[in-house]
Amino acid sequence: MRYIRYAFLGALAVVLITVALANRNIVELRLLPEEMAGFLGWSWTINLPLFIVIFLAIIAGVMIGFVWEWFREHNQRAEGRRAKSAAVKLAGEVQSLKREKAGPKDDVLALLEDGR
Repeated sequence: MRYIRYAFLGALAVVLITVALANRNIVELRLLPEEMAGFLGWSWTINLPLFIVIFLAIIAGVMIGFVWEWFREHNQRAEGRRAKSAAVKLAGEVQSLKREKAGPKDDVLALLEDGR
């Protein structure tokens, strides 16, 4: 299994390096379109190689997906917490019932305990 993982990581590295070498051109990223930036009077721009823009978009997409799934699975996590607390409560009740049942085993002692 370890070799399959290394082979996958090696193939992924080759693909990422190939994409990076094929997309080395510098691109300009703008926060706003030129017309809107001229209307507002300010514009934020940055020059980056295209492969960095591609990799950042992939990372942003993965992070958005993780956050989306975390919010989507909230109900399952809450149900799991409720089930766990119920199981702990029931285990405590079982232990207390076992202690009650494990009381005096002799009939005479049981009568004496009831008389108190």
